[in-house]
Amino acid sequence: MANTVIGSSIMIDGEISGDEDLVIQGTVKGKIAVKESLFVESSGTVEADIETQNVEIAGKVTGNILASDKVELKSDCRVVGDIKAPRILIADGASFKGNVDMDVAKK
Repeated sequence: MANTVIGSSIMIDGEISGDEDLVIQGTVKGKIAVKESLFVESSGTVEADIETQNVEIAGKVTGNILASDKVELKSDCRVVGDIKAPRILIADGASFKGNVDMDVAKK
């Protein structure tokens, strides 16, 4: 599978969907639905609801996150929104405001 990278100078306002991994270094507003994994790098800003299998966040995310497998919040991330996933990892130093729901039926 290929990675799609949204570069640090790119700003997208709308809906992103697809089957491959997505790496966000820039800004995305709207909605993100990818089948595989989403990586929000330290330069990335997301103001969107996210629906995917795995999410790894090092940047800023404002919006609700629904992951079928795992959400990982890195040490410098800032997340505001609810997280629903069977596995959630929050690193020391991560900033998170919202609710956590780990009661997700496994496929």
